[in-house]
Amino acid sequence: MKVVTGVVGNDIHVVANRLIELSLQARGFEVFNLGVNTYLEEFVDAVIETNADILLISSLNGEAEGWCREVKILKAKYGNLLDNVVFMIGGNLVVGTGSAEDIVPRFKNYGFDLVFHQVDLNTGLDELEKFMKERDK
Repeated sequence: MKVVTGVVGNDIHVVANRLIELSLQARGFEVFNLGVNTYLEEFVDAVIETNADILLISSLNGEAEGWCREVKILKAKYGNLLDNVVFMIGGNLVVGTGSAEDIVPRFKNYGFDLVFHQVDLNTGLDELEKFMKERDK
């Protein structure tokens, strides 16, 4: 399975981004890591160019809140090219503190299928694999 990943917006958490890439590769995913300071449209373009199954955006310190509100708009713009792509986001998704009960629905409303706020990497990737197995039955 192919995954496009990277860090959205002005966020520059390089180490965590590299750990995500290594963890995905260890689980057998083919990874296209766009690195840090990546615009949302760059992610979507890379998904289409690589024919990826999953877009996994990482964020720290709330950068995602401002950058990811347009996921639904981009999905509509690209039409059926993104119909089978799983949109996943994880990290610390808001500035300051907040509860997952408030944050997860907000990001799902932005257009993400899987949202992991302050969830450790392995738990998030376990949930991704479960989601993909259920989806592909």
